[in-house]
Formats: sequence, structure tokens, C-alpha cells
Amino acid sequence: MAVLSKIISIVMIIPALFGIYINDKKDTNESYLEKIAQVEYENTVETAVAQTELYDMIYDHFNSPLPEGKTEKKAIVIGYDGCRADALTLTENNFSGINKMLGNGASLKLAYCGGVNYPAENTQDTSTAPGWCSVLTGVWADKNGVTGNGITKTMEYKTLMTSLTEEKVIDSASFITSWNGHFETDNSTYKLEKAYCEEKGLNVRFNYCIEDTASARTAIKDIKSDDCSDFIFAIYEGTDHAGHTFGFSSNNPIYRAGFRLNDILAYRTLEAIESRDTYESEDWLIILTSDHGGFETDHGGPSIQERMIFILTNK
Repeated sequence: MAVLSKIISIVMIIPALFGIYINDKKDTNESYLEKIAQVEYENTVETAVAQTELYDMIYDHFNSPLPEGKTEKKAIVIGYDGCRADALTLTENNFSGINKMLGNGASLKLAYCGGVNYPAENTQDTSTAPGWCSVLTGVWADKNGVTGNGITKTMEYKTLMTSLTEEKVIDSASFITSWNGHFETDNSTYKLEKAYCEEKGLNVRFNYCIEDTASARTAIKDIKSDDCSDFIFAIYEGTDHAGHTFGFSSNNPIYRAGFRLNDILAYRTLEAIESRDTYESEDWLIILTSDHGGFETDHGGPSIQERMIFILTNK
């Protein structure tokens, strides 16, 4: 994984050395919708589900009875940060987390971020902090207060990691990321929540990693351990980094490389789950999803390219 990351990093740097930036004139609403139609989504843009529904899915999983033959519940969310819904046309035959899930009968749906479905005007930024916070709290920014990046969430709405652990529904949780805006900076989203967990002695680990392969190694190490966290929330950033630098577009070869890195890391993470000695007796909920899309070299706005995301789940 480290070698692959270095190769992709070099590929992403070369255009910058020559002052090349991608301006994709083909990325129109029409071409975007045509590409979404190539993906076998179970629903449409008009019937896209709210990303907040993931909260209920995870909560219900841990609070429902164990299926026959299972002895323990586990869940993981693998986040493809900045991954547009049309990027799923870019999956490869080998080492694809998305194809691995689909091959095992997973459910694939279009979802939306931004507080309300397209084409209504978004009520919160289509950005990282509000996107993931909506997933983890189950409410939009009008309640959790995280309308954009650089806003610290209050403790009125706790994340699933904290609430499930505090209520003793699960024993442990782990948040894995390479973006410092989640809990490392002075104005980070979960600064207060991290301090709360530490003060209460809750077994919620906040893991800040230097880059994506380090995030994947941290997740895989956790998964392979005997005391694997009950709930893992791991975010891989390849698509977001490539999009900000060279353009969010499935026509962009560098964005495709960023997506490919995410998808391979997800594949390796899923392999680690299946290789657990206790896997057959565990009831795993596995979710692959995104926080937001992107348009040109940014996101946060109301465009359909920024609003549409995906939810892929084995349940």
C-alpha cells in the first residue's frame, strides 16, 4: 500500500510542476447524470436518501437482536472523502472495495448531503465537517450546528461513537482520519467530544494519521487485533485531495487515481475483516459512503455534482 501511495503521489505532483490544472468543460449536469445512469443505483436523484439515515442504520444494527449463530456485533464505516456519485463508474476489476461489496450482494443507493435533496438550495455546506457530522449525529446542521468546516460541535448531539459507548451498547469505538480538522485543531469539529470522552474514560479512540495509507494501516491493525473496536469510522482522503488540486471530475485522470487509491485501501480493509478468526461468528454492518462530492476544484455549494453521494451497505 505504501508503494502504491507513493506512485499516485508522484502522478499527482507531475502536472503541478508544469503548471497544469484541469479545467473539465465536459463536466456538465447532463454528462454527470449520464454517468450516474451507468451505475446500478437502486434509486434515482429524485428519490435519493439523506446521509443522516446512516445514523439510524448503525444505531439499529447495534440495538437489534443478534442473528442466529452470531455472538457479537461489529460495524465499520469506510469513508471515501470527496467522492462523487459518478465516480463509481471508475471501479476496476481487481482490488476494488466497491466491487467486492457489490459482488457479495450489497445494496447501493444514491444519497444526498447539504441538508436537503437537490435541486432545493442546500442548508449547510457540502463540505467535510458538516457531511460526516450529519452521519455521526443523525441530524443536520440546523440542530448540530456544524454548517461548515472550522466549527466545533457542542455536546448537545453526541456522535454514535460516544453515545453507543457511553450507553454501554458497545465496548469501544475508533475514529481514524488524516484530516486535522476533525479533532486536532483549535476549531476542530470534535474537539469538545474528544475531551469529553477522555474526561469520562470512554473507550473511544481518536486516531490522527499522517496520510491515507497510515489511516488504512491503523484500521487494519485494529481489525486484526483480538480486542477489535466494535465500531470503526475510517476516512480515506484520496478523492478529496485530488479534486482540490486538479479538479473533481471522473474525466480527470488524477481524480481517478485518487479514487483508485481509496478503493484499494477499502478492499484491503474489507479483506482484513474477512480474515478475522472470529469473523463467522460476528455480525458485521459494513458501510462505504462519502461526505460530499465536488465541482471544478472545490465543494461546499449547491451543484448536483457536490450534492450527490453514495451509500453502499451489506445490510
